[in-house]
Amino acid sequence: MSEGSRRSVVLRWSGEGLRFVGGPPGGPETVVDGDGAAGPAPMQLLLLSLAGCMAIDVRLILEKSRVPLEAMTVEATGVRAEEDPRRYVQVELVYRLTGPGEADEGKIQRAVDLSRERYCSVLHTLAPDLDLEIRFQRG
Repeated sequence: MSEGSRRSVVLRWSGEGLRFVGGPPGGPETVVDGDGAAGPAPMQLLLLSLAGCMAIDVRLILEKSRVPLEAMTVEATGVRAEEDPRRYVQVELVYRLTGPGEADEGKIQRAVDLSRERYCSVLHTLAPDLDLEIRFQRG
């Protein structure tokens, strides 16, 4: 494994409840709160990571495809298993895009498909039986 492919973060307890603070060494920090009060809980962060990974892929692919993009919002909703370890068994991502026209829908679908099938490392790190539904809407 090359050093260029290695990533690390440091997480430390804040001393209060289930609140932790962390991030890459020397980089910006994020609050992780098991109670979800001071920051996202770990499972919310996982949804945010998946939505962020795929949004970045889609944004880059649309840019290369010359699809105009004024705004993008991704809403991620996860359904967790009833029993421990309560992992996500289903996730729905809804992309709301402003800028692309009706003629761009094929390029948008291609960008989403490429992210899902090839590029999104967060998705490919999750369990392979995750039921992932993705929709997009032009705004």
